[in-house]
Amino acid sequence: MIEQAEVVSRPKKIPPLRRFLLVVFIVGTAGAAVDLYLLEHFEDKKQLIPLGLLALSAIILIWHVIHRGRASVRVFQVVMMLFVIAGLTGLVLHYLGSAEFQMEVNPDLSGMELFLKAIRAKAPPALGPGAMINLGLLGLAYAYRHPILGGKRAE
Repeated sequence: MIEQAEVVSRPKKIPPLRRFLLVVFIVGTAGAAVDLYLLEHFEDKKQLIPLGLLALSAIILIWHVIHRGRASVRVFQVVMMLFVIAGLTGLVLHYLGSAEFQMEVNPDLSGMELFLKAIRAKAPPALGPGAMINLGLLGLAYAYRHPILGGKRAE
């Protein structure tokens, strides 16, 4: 049996700011997924993590649209935290891979010179995983004080 308070807390229409955040998130995740697919970002298991998280977020959002319950928002928040963690981990892995390649090309590189070469490299793009961090934060902004959670509405 659904409690009456729960029924009342389910808004029928998404407020404009929350809707905008959701649309930007969906466009961003679709773009990131296409980008990673075209870059063939699936050579090893670690590279599948961002693609898996992007797919998982799509599944959760479909669940959220159909069910509109607390659980879908909470799971979405957890996955958004995983986006941020995966993005931070990706930044480190991309930088280390780029630095290793730069040192193979020029063993004399070190310090700031190595850092700048590695951070500016195109393959792997050292700052590319920052997109996952941005998407995670955007998703968390969408879910912040979500009306379904029963907190104050902050639109």
